[in-house]
Amino acid sequence: MPRASLPLLLQALLLVSGLVTSAVRAQAMQATVVSIGDGDTIRVRDAGRLVTVRLACIDAPEMAQAPYGAQARRYLQIRLPIGSRVRLIPQSTDRYGRTVAEVIGEVNLNLALVEDGQAFAYRRYLAGCSAQEYLDAEYRASRHRYGVWKTPGGITRPWDFRRR
Repeated sequence: MPRASLPLLLQALLLVSGLVTSAVRAQAMQATVVSIGDGDTIRVRDAGRLVTVRLACIDAPEMAQAPYGAQARRYLQIRLPIGSRVRLIPQSTDRYGRTVAEVIGEVNLNLALVEDGQAFAYRRYLAGCSAQEYLDAEYRASRHRYGVWKTPGGITRPWDFRRR
């Protein structure tokens, strides 16, 4: 590649990157928390319609994984009281019709759940998030033995638990 074209190529890449970032931000929705389903599912009201949201890039323990499933749900209830305003950064819709999104209140709640040991980074679905940020948060939680990491090596991963 000729040396003179490198700045032009970089400019083009930056432009495309900016357009993609703008498109993602343009899709962000403001919503009000209506209920907490479990450690990684909430319901919100957006412009008068109810939306079920599956928190992206994480997997919280199932409610049957006592006491961890109930702890993850309680964590969300405390961090996202009914009536809280949140910003959703949608990524997709899952097979159950739920909006898969990062949920931003005062902080990124998806990331906070992992950081505080209430959920795992869901490696299979990290592409839409800052994967390294989630993996680093999980590592810190495991080192401090928070939540699911109180058990050496962590509890059975929710995706393995569901398969059984």
